Amino acid sequence: MGIKDLQNLNPVFLALIATLFTWFLTALGSSMVFFFKTINKRLLNSMLGFAAGVMIAASFWSLLNPSIEMARENGQVAWIPALTGFLAGGAFLLIIDKILPHLHMGLSIDKAEGIQTTWQRSVLLVLAITLHNIPEGLAVGVAFGALASNSDISMLLAAITLAVGIGIQNFPEGAAVSIPLRREGFSRLKAFNYGQLSGLVEPIAGVAGAFLVLSVKPLLPYALSFAAGAMIFVVVEELIPESQSGNESDLSTIGAIFGFALMMLLDVAFG
Repeated sequence: MGIKDLQNLNPVFLALIATLFTWFLTALGSSMVFFFKTINKRLLNSMLGFAAGVMIAASFWSLLNPSIEMARENGQVAWIPALTGFLAGGAFLLIIDKILPHLHMGLSIDKAEGIQTTWQRSVLLVLAITLHNIPEGLAVGVAFGALASNSDISMLLAAITLAVGIGIQNFPEGAAVSIPLRREGFSRLKAFNYGQLSGLVEPIAGVAGAFLVLSVKPLLPYALSFAAGAMIFVVVEELIPESQSGNESDLSTIGAIFGFALMMLLDVAFG
């Protein structure tokens, strides 16, 4: 099936396929737990930095910039949808962060965030990872949902590029989740299951995002910037602090630069 054939498919279906692909790469990364019991802290920081770089680049090149251009083409004040949606996306993740019980990797259970519960440590760890994956799936879904307003091949390539970029960073991210879970005392199978299950939220968020912009097309510029704001919240709240822990923070910074450069290359060259 060629690119032109894809243009004829339902955007929601395309969003589902794309986010199943990103979930698959999460699962593939999580499967590394069957081969490695531990992960070098320097390597882990580099991978988390790389994921942060990809998400930052995707937030601008694949989401904010298209939001601004789309608003301008619609005769709107270009910065209003971008700013409004971006702030709303960050606020949305902040609210979820304050409500959803979760625990960041490497912290003791008394450092759990959100509403206090008696849930097990393993559940709280997985919920933290799941929270991270929501904006990624949403971003891909909104990008494919945009095809309903503009089915130009460049829009399709941009959406595919975003899915590929998110998928690429999901592979090391999956390993960065499952292997530390193994270190926490989980069996290899349980660590893998938790790692890949955390990625299943991406198809759900992706389909929801695509369906939303199909139902309310004028919201598209706002939806694109909303996804960008949610992604930046995750990067600043979770990925950067975790990648900078330890004594090898330069490696996470280098990883972030390479991640940003790769996503920028994919988007500018192919999107």
